[in-house]
Amino acid sequence: MEPLSTTQARSTSVFSLVVIVSSLGYFVDIYDLLLFTIIRIRSLSDLGIVGDAQQTVGLSLLNFQMIGLLVGGILWGMLGDKKGRISVLFGSILLYSLGNIGNGLIQGPHVIFWYKFFRLIVGLGLAGELGAGVTLVSELLPADKRGYGTTIVASVGILGAVAAYFVAQLIPSWRVCYFVGGGLGLLLLILRVGVLESGMYKAIQHQPISKGNYLAFFTNTNRFLRYLTVILLGLPAWYVVGILIAFSDGFAKTLQIQGTPDPGKAVMISYTILTLGGLACGYLSQLLKSRKKALYVFYLICFLAVVAYFRAYRVSLGTFYVICGLLGLGVGFWSVFVTVAAEQFGTNLRATAAITAPNYARGALPLITLLYHFLENRVFHSNVGGAFWTGVICIGIAFLSALWLKETYGKDLNFVEKV
Repeated sequence: MEPLSTTQARSTSVFSLVVIVSSLGYFVDIYDLLLFTIIRIRSLSDLGIVGDAQQTVGLSLLNFQMIGLLVGGILWGMLGDKKGRISVLFGSILLYSLGNIGNGLIQGPHVIFWYKFFRLIVGLGLAGELGAGVTLVSELLPADKRGYGTTIVASVGILGAVAAYFVAQLIPSWRVCYFVGGGLGLLLLILRVGVLESGMYKAIQHQPISKGNYLAFFTNTNRFLRYLTVILLGLPAWYVVGILIAFSDGFAKTLQIQGTPDPGKAVMISYTILTLGGLACGYLSQLLKSRKKALYVFYLICFLAVVAYFRAYRVSLGTFYVICGLLGLGVGFWSVFVTVAAEQFGTNLRATAAITAPNYARGALPLITLLYHFLENRVFHSNVGGAFWTGVICIGIAFLSALWLKETYGKDLNFVEKV
């Protein structure tokens, strides 16, 4: 790693335009991800897909979206380091906005083909938003305020899930729900016009430095381990959201909860508290002057919430929802996770790392699910036992990764990776 010759960081307010635009961009990102989960069955039923075919087609749609997220993460990351952070903010917002509108317009005999196509487009667009925003905010804010700015982006954006829940409840038409997401994205493009490019990036933009070289993460042992470790920090988030919250009705049945929880409501509650948890974790990292210590604390909270979840035998439905909220609080480490992803790498690879890491953490959900089903069917013969020990493994891996990681609080980001 080599330092740059001049310091380009700007003393910008944590409530500056770049923070606001990045926060709102991630808000629409999460809105769309959760909206699809909430209205998937409603939309497929309206399109004539019923019975067992709903699960098959729904899984296929999710796979297309996931492919878009994984491929888009690499493409937007490389573009962010080669052409600038602003180009990714503009391009990703435009792409997922048009994809959402396309989802609302699908018609005709090949309607499922077009549904898959536009979920792929939306996935490609959504892949770039969070990482680009966090990278830009990290480079524009001074070191002592950087954590506040990135925390606001990651935490406020999570409220998009809450918005998706209420929009889906208030608007009967699933098509209009998609139009709302597309319209919000297009409105963001107007705000984006006033956002300035990172000074750090401008300093290397025309220099003969290797930028956005994705293979560079795999050609140096230290860099590869940093990259892998950062990705592993995010595993517990998608274990909680993708298994415990998404399938809360199934676990509630096994735990004999007094009532049947609505997974959509469980998502809304957990994400609402996740926003508060994200703000708290980010503030704690600033207070302790340590990203790692804040991660330790919230991994512990996450683990205790998982224990409470699986010890909730025969509790009331209200109590079960409270525990879902505690799970969301534990996942508040997500705000510090995305900050660390940007702080670990030099300016010439920073966007690539910050954009791909959250998407790989999301993309790990199928692997986590495979582990869960293996433990459920082959080891414990119980969904509760399988899910609990899956959580222990995910949280344990993340905790050990944080132990290995170098502290980045207050780190000068004005350097490049030697490639």
